[in-house]
Amino acid sequence: MRVWRQLSDFVARHGAAALITVHDVKGSAPREAGAHMVVRPDGAFHGTIGGGQLEFRMLDIAREMLAAGLRSARIVDQALGPDLGQCCGGRVKILIETFDRSDLEELAPLVEAEAGGGRFEVECRMEDGRVKREFASAVGDDSWTGWREVHGEIRTPVLIFGAGHVGRALVLSLAPLPFAVRWLDDREDAFPSHMPPNATAVRMRDPEAEIAEANPASLILVMTHDHPLDMAITAAALQRGFSYVGLIGSATKRARFEKRFREIGLPEETIRSLVCPIGLPGIVDKDPAVIAASVTAQLLQVRERVGPS
Repeated sequence: MRVWRQLSDFVARHGAAALITVHDVKGSAPREAGAHMVVRPDGAFHGTIGGGQLEFRMLDIAREMLAAGLRSARIVDQALGPDLGQCCGGRVKILIETFDRSDLEELAPLVEAEAGGGRFEVECRMEDGRVKREFASAVGDDSWTGWREVHGEIRTPVLIFGAGHVGRALVLSLAPLPFAVRWLDDREDAFPSHMPPNATAVRMRDPEAEIAEANPASLILVMTHDHPLDMAITAAALQRGFSYVGLIGSATKRARFEKRFREIGLPEETIRSLVCPIGLPGIVDKDPAVIAASVTAQLLQVRERVGPS
C-alpha cells in the first residue's frame, strides 16, 4: 500500500484525512507493526490494521478526531483480549494522526520517496502534539530520541509472456499484490485498454532479449499463443537460472518440451526446475480466473521463499 500517496490524495480531495498506524505490538496481534489505514472524513478507508473490533474502534476514534478538527496525534494502548473480545491475546499501540490541506507540502517528499520504489526509513518524534518525520540519516544521531518507521514496498518483478485469457486473469489477480508486472505479447491489440498500476504492457519484438535483460530476481511465466515461441522463451529462461520459470500446459506438453531441452543440452537439474503445469497442486479447474488464483498463490509462496527482490 502506498500510504503517503493515498493519504495525500484523500487530503487533497476531501480536505482532511486520518492515518492509523500499528505503532507497536506485544504478543499476538492481527497485523504487524507498520500496518496502516487511511481514513476519509466520511468514514471510507483504504488499508487495514487487521479487522475485527480493534479496527472498528480505531476507525471510530479517527472519525471523531476528524469531525472535531483535532490536530494532535493520539496513541491508543489497547489489549486485544477481554476489552475487545479478540482472542489474539496480545497488546498493541495504535498511532492515530489527522492531516488537512496545510500538511500537503510536508507530505510531498514522502509521496515522492514512496513513488521511487523500494523502502525508505524516516525518523519520527512527537513535536507540539504531532509526529515530526525526517528522512533517516546514514549515520545515527545519539541525540535523537523517537522511533523509526519503514515505508514503501519492494515489488518482485514478474514477466508474463502472453496476453490470452489466462494472462489477462493473472495480471488482474496480481494487481493488488507486491509484484511489478511486465506483460509481453507480440500481437497487435493484444492488451486491454486499461492496465493495473503495477503492470506495464509491452509489444514484444525479441523475447529472448527480454529474458537476457530481465532482472535476475524476476519470476517468469510463459503462456503465449504459440508452442514454438513458448519453447524458445522457456529454454532461454531456464538457461538464465531464474528462481521460478512457469510454463502453462499439461504433463504431456512438459514431456515434449523436456525432450527438446535435452536435445539442446540443458542439464537435467535445470530441466527439473521448470514449473509445468503451473499453479498449486490439487487445483484442477481450468477456468482462467481459477488458474490465475492458483498461480498467484504459487508466486506468493516463491516470494516468501526467495525474499523480495
